[in-house]
Amino acid sequence: MEDTTHHHYQLQLVWEGNRGKGTLHYTGYDRAFSLSDEKKAGPILGSADSSFRGDPSRYNPEEMLLGALASCHMLWYLHLCAENGITVIHYHDHPQGTMIEKSNGSGHFSGVTLRPTVTIEDETQTKRAYELHQQAGAMCFIAQSVNFPVTHSPKINVEKKA
Repeated sequence: MEDTTHHHYQLQLVWEGNRGKGTLHYTGYDRAFSLSDEKKAGPILGSADSSFRGDPSRYNPEEMLLGALASCHMLWYLHLCAENGITVIHYHDHPQGTMIEKSNGSGHFSGVTLRPTVTIEDETQTKRAYELHQQAGAMCFIAQSVNFPVTHSPKINVEKKA
């Protein structure tokens, strides 16, 4: 039997979009909300995607899903690089996802591609640095929790020590 540890998470979500008549009419309310935790700095301001009457200046749930996948992958990748003696000096990602909207308004993601660009110090570790992206994907809690493929298209750069 596999040993397991349970981790519990909680946030506070507050809808901020009542313009005076609640949801009396579909077009009469704002999609604004905030996510917060009293132990963390500032709330995350969210809304629906602008395609769904949301505020484009706020993060939408779909973007937050991309952010959760990309950041989980990055944290595992950095961990695995440290364990494997690979020094990462820069990391950035531009994840992209596709959501399919059905005629009834529901929808689902069909896939997400993470596109990390990683800079390491040692050129001889380039092959292993690429390989660790697959392992990070297999370890990422968020990627293992979604029902669509999460693929990786990494680029590894080398910056030698000065």
